[in-house]
Amino acid sequence: MPIERVVREHLHKEAETMECPPAVSKRIELSYAQYLQRKRKRSETTMKKRFIGGIVAAAILIPTAAFAAPSLIEMLTRTPMTAEQVKVDEVGKATLAKLYRAFPETKSFEIVEASNVQGVQTSIVLREKGGSGKKITLHTNNTTGAIEHVILENWEPEEKPFSALSNEEIKSKADYLITKLYGNIEDYEFAIEQMENSEQKTFMLNYTKKGSKTPFYQAFVQDRTISVSLIGGETAPSDVEGFFSTAEGTPDYFADSFLNDENLFSLLHMSPTELKQQLAKGKSVAEVAAAQNISKQQVIDVIAKTQVDLQVQGANNGDREPLLKAIEPKVIQVIEYKAEPSSKN
Repeated sequence: MPIERVVREHLHKEAETMECPPAVSKRIELSYAQYLQRKRKRSETTMKKRFIGGIVAAAILIPTAAFAAPSLIEMLTRTPMTAEQVKVDEVGKATLAKLYRAFPETKSFEIVEASNVQGVQTSIVLREKGGSGKKITLHTNNTTGAIEHVILENWEPEEKPFSALSNEEIKSKADYLITKLYGNIEDYEFAIEQMENSEQKTFMLNYTKKGSKTPFYQAFVQDRTISVSLIGGETAPSDVEGFFSTAEGTPDYFADSFLNDENLFSLLHMSPTELKQQLAKGKSVAEVAAAQNISKQQVIDVIAKTQVDLQVQGANNGDREPLLKAIEPKVIQVIEYKAEPSSKN
């Protein structure tokens, strides 16, 4: 059974028996940070990894779905920001400038919530003053400056929600949002699918570059909400999934994004599969390295450099140093993490 269907059925099953916890929205945002971190390149991601972006969007759109953040991403902390801080923050200012160019009417909106996830992601929520209560949420990659996830709520009239629209009309709404924020999509192929959710009609829309097998943009629409994620293309086939697993038994893509590193494998003198086998025994990456007289700092330096290299093209050493320092705590979290030893070992 395809992973997409398995995940959808699992979410639907959980939704029938559980109530949404008060903190679920924050946990979903943390899960989205996982999606940001696991991008191996600006235009590369595997099919399963790509779909996680859709999972997060689906969880946001389906209020009754209990979506738990993976264990490693929960180690990241979200720091609240005031409206004033957003307006002077470099990423915040750039994000607002893009939004105001795309939707000039949002200049009158007020910033009702904002936060930063350890230098990885900046999130901003704006709401229309009075009126229909229009709301827009933006998640920006702090390194690339790309708005990688946007959610519009209550922009459609109550008397004609998305569920009342035809597929063509739904597509036009998604087209409009993508074009406004990201540019022309005439060269993209399109597919729409209604998801298995008996509570409310939910549609998933994929926009794929001609000649590619995986979506570049993915949108979810439900009721009066539309969500768009900037996804990307495909990865190198050598990438290994699931160096660690989540509580649900699925691959922990946050860790994978750091550990799928050819330079790391070279340093450790082992293949990705061999490293995965060692981690399954309950060892941390740092311990695997120490067994070969490789210091933790050497591991940190290799992974941090790779992450910065993937995100910053052509920057000089002076520009890169702050990024290396900023990402180091997150690298430490990954390489010191230990999973429960597998019963098979």
